[in-house]
Amino acid sequence: VNQVANLTLVSSACDMVSTAYASAKESHPYIRSVYDAAEKGVKSVTEAAASCVQPVLTTLEPHVAAASEYASKGLDKLGEKLPLLQKPVEQIISDTKELVSSRVADAKGAVSS
Repeated sequence: VNQVANLTLVSSACDMVSTAYASAKESHPYIRSVYDAAEKGVKSVTEAAASCVQPVLTTLEPHVAAASEYASKGLDKLGEKLPLLQKPVEQIISDTKELVSSRVADAKGAVSS
């Protein structure tokens, strides 16, 4: 999970969502009260689930470690094959806009001629 969270694409997307969430929460009092209630509910459910799951996780720890190592190697390979994962969301959006704009210009040129 930490390795996925540290990917530039994922961390920049999380930052964007966090900023939008905070902005919406600050801008609208009604949304703030709904978000606050949802946050309290999620926190309670998470705490209850964590206490129930902990004994199972302790038993499965060697298997979880093996799966984690396998997933880590897979993410490394994925990162090599998809360099897009190392770019921030803003750059991907900008690159996509440029590509689409270029293709549209090419299509207009082909239709005109």
